[in-house]
Amino acid sequence: MLDKLQKDWQKIVMKLKELKGMPYAIAAGTACGVVVSLTPFVGLHTLLAVVTAWLIRANVLAAALGTIVGNPWTFPFIWLATLYTGRWLLGIGHTPVNFAEFFDNAGKALLNFDFDLFFQDIWPILWPMVVGCIPFCIIAWSVTYILMKRLVKKWRGKHNFKEQ
Repeated sequence: MLDKLQKDWQKIVMKLKELKGMPYAIAAGTACGVVVSLTPFVGLHTLLAVVTAWLIRANVLAAALGTIVGNPWTFPFIWLATLYTGRWLLGIGHTPVNFAEFFDNAGKALLNFDFDLFFQDIWPILWPMVVGCIPFCIIAWSVTYILMKRLVKKWRGKHNFKEQ
């Protein structure tokens, strides 16, 4: 299992190395993907990352690759961190959440346009997660952008790239 994970990671790194574009575009695109993965909008991460990257003229493929940060192994930690941070920032008490039930109900509420279910069961959890992801997104954007820009320049050698 670890061999497969290592091979998958190597494929992602190789794809990032092969991307065409300015270091800004690749770094900003990757940062878009990472940041969107920290939001509670599961199922929309790739779409949101690509649209965000397109809006800021970043590399959309790098954005799609960046969403790999959100995966079945990291989501539980992301969800708990954003939920409890959001509750702390909003001054809301802490009650346990069954995330499987939460996302199942969220899907049902959205597909059936059930606004009662959405505002009764989903919104009290979704809102703190949205608020709680903001500090993580700011940090993740900054770190990812700086590291990726340096990596892309390193991968390509010490060429002087004209910034956009």
